[in-house]
Amino acid sequence: MPYFDAASAAPLHPVARHTLLAALDEGWADPARLYREGRRARLLLDAAREAAAEAVGCRPDELVFTSSGTTAVHAGIAGALSGRRRVGRHLALSAVEHSSVLHSAAAHEAAGGSFTEVPVDRTGAVDPAVYGGALRADTALACLQSANHEVGTEQPVAEVAALCAEAGVPLLVDAAQSLGWGPVPGRWSLLTASAHKWGGPAGVGLLAVRKGVRFAPQGPAGERESGRAAGFENLPAIVAAAASLRAVRSEAAAESVRLRALVDRIRSVVAERVPDVEVVGDPERRLPHLVTFSCLYVDGETLLHELDRREFSVSSGSSCTSSTLIPSHVLKAMGVLSEGNVRVSLPTGTAGAEVDRFLEVLPGVVAEVRERLGAPVSAPHSPGPATSLVVDALGRRCPIPVIELAKVIGEVAVGATVTVLADDEAARLDIPAWCEMRGQEYVGEEPADLGSAYVVRRLS
Repeated sequence: MPYFDAASAAPLHPVARHTLLAALDEGWADPARLYREGRRARLLLDAAREAAAEAVGCRPDELVFTSSGTTAVHAGIAGALSGRRRVGRHLALSAVEHSSVLHSAAAHEAAGGSFTEVPVDRTGAVDPAVYGGALRADTALACLQSANHEVGTEQPVAEVAALCAEAGVPLLVDAAQSLGWGPVPGRWSLLTASAHKWGGPAGVGLLAVRKGVRFAPQGPAGERESGRAAGFENLPAIVAAAASLRAVRSEAAAESVRLRALVDRIRSVVAERVPDVEVVGDPERRLPHLVTFSCLYVDGETLLHELDRREFSVSSGSSCTSSTLIPSHVLKAMGVLSEGNVRVSLPTGTAGAEVDRFLEVLPGVVAEVRERLGAPVSAPHSPGPATSLVVDALGRRCPIPVIELAKVIGEVAVGATVTVLADDEAARLDIPAWCEMRGQEYVGEEPADLGSAYVVRRLS
């Protein structure tokens, strides 16, 4: 069964599996003890730290291992903010950061701090100049991911890091998605990553803090990992994580070229074979293995289930695939279509034949889901007599409000409006996106009983 969700968790790399089994026999003792077994464990831990630090591009004594990438993010942000609390309590971050960063920002605000979300363009990238403008005299920390976890867009980390250095603000980089492909460029100050993203075992994170960065670990003090990560080290997993990071780095150059070609094929063939699809993210400045696209008039949850039935494992940022019924904050910040969203992230070793079969299956699955939902086959072009219409889609989930809009737009005259009443959060994103795809004018949103009124003017 083709597994196309490496951005969530990559399959365990063979080197990680072999090293993990060996380390279970050799690395079970306490590395803080002075007897023979403890010294052996300490040697393994020190070697793992040196290997990971070399891959990150920092000194071994600047890097600690945590219990997860999320823990590394939380510890890194809290420690940096506390260490620079005399400077101020302002935090800067991009609008498309991982939820762990957003949760840290929310907790910081709840504790009396403040934060600024820097907007992104339609590809998901920040403008360095705009990011630099968000830095203030009281900014204690800035955060910017190296590459986006949902659409693959690489961020201008080096440019932003230079601006942060000029302003005297440390920059924390979440490198979870990119570290397996190469080191993060620029003068960053803190860096976090997660082993299961590159094929290491789950439950191992990295936190690097450059010398000279003011940092005050939060929470109860601990004796291990320089006091920055409490608890007994999971030494076998740490050793396997470091060994697999070195292994995937050695394969990265060749595998990047191969997977990028497969992703380029997905990007082009999906746009050719699937009508009304939007391929999102930067087409050039992106991770080599990841592509995301959204299919108009499609229920994302049903689409994923149908692909799973055909033995393809993919993920989605559509609101109808989550328990919150809220579209992905990444897609929302980008202003792109969220319904029928599919993220394909290819693990190392993915065969071209698997991608070809996916491209053969996908158009039929999308067409089947659209037919089931009663979606229009094509956009109407004949002028309609009505001067305005109201579509009541209250209580109906994505993508029904957009489907109902598409069905009636041809019934109003050119220049007339259709008002869609909806209480589904996705409509706020998908109706404007539909207008852009269809060449119609999105007039705006107005308050309405039990929901919102979205006004669309027909232009053609």
